[in-house]
Amino acid sequence: MTSIRDSDRPGAGGRIETVARFAAIVFASAVILFPVYWMVLSSLRSSAESLSFPPPLLPHAIDLSAYLQLFTDKPIGHWLLLSTLVATLTVIGTIILVIPAAYALSRLYWPGRTAVGLLLLFTQMMPGAVVVAPVLTLYRQLGWTDNLLTLALLHTAFVVPLCAWVLKTSFDAVPKEIVEAALIDGCDRWKVLWLVVLPLTRPGLVAVSVIAFFASWNEYLFASTLITRNELYTASLGLATLMTQLDTPLFVLMAAGVTFSILPVFFYMAIQRHLLRGLTAGAVKG
Repeated sequence: MTSIRDSDRPGAGGRIETVARFAAIVFASAVILFPVYWMVLSSLRSSAESLSFPPPLLPHAIDLSAYLQLFTDKPIGHWLLLSTLVATLTVIGTIILVIPAAYALSRLYWPGRTAVGLLLLFTQMMPGAVVVAPVLTLYRQLGWTDNLLTLALLHTAFVVPLCAWVLKTSFDAVPKEIVEAALIDGCDRWKVLWLVVLPLTRPGLVAVSVIAFFASWNEYLFASTLITRNELYTASLGLATLMTQLDTPLFVLMAAGVTFSILPVFFYMAIQRHLLRGLTAGAVKG
C-alpha cells in the first residue's frame, strides 16, 4: 500500500478555508432563497395568520384558500396563457432575426461591422422609460395598440441586440476549418449557416430563447402602456390589478406570485444545462 505523505493531507488552514467557503455559500444561498420561501409561505397561510405580528417562520396549517380565491375570482389562467403566447411569439421573432444578424457579425466581413455591433450593444444602455412616449405615439398612429402580436414585436426589437451578441459568441466558437471545409465542398454561405454552424451552436440558440422568453414574460412597462383592454392583460398586468387603493390581499398576491413563477422556473430547470453552455460559448479558446 502506498502511504499518504504529510504534504498530501489537507492542512488545518485548508480545512478552515473549505469550511469558511462552504459557510459563505450556505449563507448566500439562504439570503437569496429566503424571499422565495417567504412568498411561498405567505401564500399557504390564512389571512389571519398573515396579519399576525410577528409572523411565524413556519405555517401552523396549510391553507389553500388564497389559491382558490385567485383562480375563482381572477382570470389567472387566461393571463398566463396570454403571457405564454406573447413570450413564445417573442422567442420565434428573436430567433428569426438574430440568426442572420449574429452570423453577419461573426463570419462575414463588411465595412462598418464593428461599428454596427457596438451600436447594437449601446442600445441596451438606454432605459425603456426614455422611449416609452415615442413608442406609444408611433403605435397609436399605426393602430397597433391593444394588440398582443405588436407587443411581442416590440419585445423582440428590444431583446434582439443583446441576443445577437450572445449568439455571436457561439458562432465565433465554431472552428474556422469546419466552415472553410464546407465552403470548399460547394456549400454557399446560407448552407454553411443552416447545415454546419447552427447544429453546432444549439446551446447558443437555447440561451437566446431563454433570454427572449424571460424578457417578454417579465416585461411590464410597455405592456401597461400599450394594452388597455382587460381581456388582453398578460400575467404581469393582471398581477398589478391585485393591488388597489382600498385593499391588497397579501396572501392572494403571494399566491399569484408563486403561480406566475412556476412556468419560468420549470422552463429554466429543463434547459439550464444547455443555457450554461450557450452563455459560456467562446469564453475559453482551445
